[in-house]
Amino acid sequence: MSIHQVESPAGPDRLQRHDSLYGEAEKVSHDKHHGTGGSWARTLQLAFQSIGVVYGDVGTSPLYVYSSTFPDGIKHQDDLVGVLSLILYTLILIPMIKYVFIVLYADDNGDGGTFALYSLISRYAKIRMIPDEQTEDADVSNYSIEAPNSQLRRAQWLKQKLESSKAAKVALFTITIFGTSMVMGDGTLTPAISVLSAVSGIREKAPDLTQLQVVWISVAILILLFSVQQFGTDKVGYSFAPVISVWFILIAGIGMYNLAVHELTILRAFNPMYIVDYFRRNGKDAWVSLGGVVLCITGTEAMFADLGHFNIRAIQLSFNCVLFPSVALCYMGQAAYLRRFPKDVGDTFFKSIPAALFWPVFVVAIMAAIIASQAMLSGAFAILSKALSLGCFPRVQVVHTSNKYEGQVYIPEVNFLIGAASVAVTLGFQTTTNIGNAYGICVVTVFAITTHLMTVVMLLIWKVRLPFIAAFYAVFSFAELLYLSSILSKFADGGYLPFCFSMVLMALMATWHYVHVMRYWYELDRVVPAAETTALLARRDVRRVPGVGLLYSELVQGIPPVFLRLVDKIPSVHAVFLFMSIKHLPIPRVAPPERFVFRRVGPAGDRLFRCVARYGYTDPLEGPKDFAAFLVDRLKAFIHEEAVFACQSAAGEAMEMAEEEKRFVQAEAERGLVYLMGEESVTAAAGSSVMKRVVVDYVYTCLRKNLWEGHKALCVPEDQLLKVGITYQI
Repeated sequence: MSIHQVESPAGPDRLQRHDSLYGEAEKVSHDKHHGTGGSWARTLQLAFQSIGVVYGDVGTSPLYVYSSTFPDGIKHQDDLVGVLSLILYTLILIPMIKYVFIVLYADDNGDGGTFALYSLISRYAKIRMIPDEQTEDADVSNYSIEAPNSQLRRAQWLKQKLESSKAAKVALFTITIFGTSMVMGDGTLTPAISVLSAVSGIREKAPDLTQLQVVWISVAILILLFSVQQFGTDKVGYSFAPVISVWFILIAGIGMYNLAVHELTILRAFNPMYIVDYFRRNGKDAWVSLGGVVLCITGTEAMFADLGHFNIRAIQLSFNCVLFPSVALCYMGQAAYLRRFPKDVGDTFFKSIPAALFWPVFVVAIMAAIIASQAMLSGAFAILSKALSLGCFPRVQVVHTSNKYEGQVYIPEVNFLIGAASVAVTLGFQTTTNIGNAYGICVVTVFAITTHLMTVVMLLIWKVRLPFIAAFYAVFSFAELLYLSSILSKFADGGYLPFCFSMVLMALMATWHYVHVMRYWYELDRVVPAAETTALLARRDVRRVPGVGLLYSELVQGIPPVFLRLVDKIPSVHAVFLFMSIKHLPIPRVAPPERFVFRRVGPAGDRLFRCVARYGYTDPLEGPKDFAAFLVDRLKAFIHEEAVFACQSAAGEAMEMAEEEKRFVQAEAERGLVYLMGEESVTAAAGSSVMKRVVVDYVYTCLRKNLWEGHKALCVPEDQLLKVGITYQI
């Protein structure tokens, strides 16, 4: 092991240790974008399935867009044409052009979402604040990185700036967790607004129902919705593709009916000049109304976040051939109806339905609203599981609900909190207009964050021409800033809710990550030299006891300081001993044959090893028995491979010794495995600021005590667990 002095973001003169498990990432070839190939039959099947999973939210937006855009009624009939034109071009600009034809191609080995963009960037530039990059990481088949072209100085310059600037790293991390927080807010508000708007339609046939009674019916449906999450999101999402398909057929048919019956000339809204006339006629009021218009694209981020279950071509096909035509016809039909009955704007959707179709459409609307809520909840769970695996979220229980779809997860604690918040929002706001004021902030903020991360991807990874990047950033940033400024005008009318919610969630995520990074650096600076370990084992009072011992540590290099505490308190070491690290790579999946990386610690006779078990952020941890069996099997394979590559002159002797050692390892494994973990207490060092003491000693400590214990998160059996207490002052 070599030690050299380097400058680091954590401070000057820090010792950073390099060894055979640590190094610069090697460069391997870059694959095609995920999912652009495959048979058309498979693509059509995936396109159909995506209808049920991806489009529930954006597909149910016609339930409340016009009522949210015209909360005070329609003042001028031509305003309908202007708003319809705004809706159509908003659908074309952001979901279609930005997401379907640009953003989808920034997939992370098939996965999408803000954390997928962050992890993609982190493979091309070392922006993560935990120094756990390893040479072997780049050899994983799904890692798929490519060195920026040396001929393009811009990409190299940006890479150097990102890697050398702590401010840039913090900024990228901050906007990523901010986007994640807003998605969580979206997951809270989508069930509230979707279910409430659908249930409100019953007042057309039961006018005696009060709004409060409608609210309580909605609350009952919400409680049922959150109660069934534990049974698995894949069963709900994939089973309901036919329901959403029927919904799109119904709203498209109703839209064509209203166009034919009421006013076909509303189609002139495809002329964008009506947008200019609308703003000229209404001024500030038109700008304020954008907060309602933007609700027509709620759920757009789900196309990207749920990409891992489908492919790019399937999403493009289902959006352009099903989603866009259906909702566009629905909005046009509603506008045609309102030209004749402008006073019905408060409940446009249900009043515009032909009488004979009311009950079928009402039932399907309720089901579609539930599916829309399900899609956002599924996305929220998946994003948080990625944040958790990358050390950006406190430990919570993640339940994998599907053997077939590894990204389908359920988080009980988060489900309870989102459910409680959604019910509270429904009871507190009571109308879709009020909820819409809060909803829009979540939607547009996530759009803006994706735009900024995509700009980094274009500069660093895609290396496209500057005029295209400038046009992308200017057009979408301007549009999203315009919508966001409108929504913020309603901050006091409910817009504060997701902002406050996100600030609390961001504070928790930032606190956890900050202490996590500081603790890692503390251990890294105090790793035990290999020579000291060998001397320790040679002491007379230290015995080698039967069995295999696994000492868990987050360090991927060096021997953790807790090992000295263990031997000091219990002067014994197992016959076969592994320093074990569970590492989550910034990729979705790691193939099982590439799971483990082994290295020896000290002489072969000590039988001490370091092992890094590598997982992608969608990979579930194996159960204790499967993990132990797989670990022992791969350890024996490592011993065999080590002998194969021994000097040719001693190859026969090396193979004989390897076979003997493999038999020894197997025998000790059959005697039993013992899991050892450091029970670290983290406190702020003497002289720390008041803010640091509050964050470390109170907030972080409270989170650790009230959330999932580490051994449960790592699937370690309690009856084979030994904890060693140690205190770190950071």
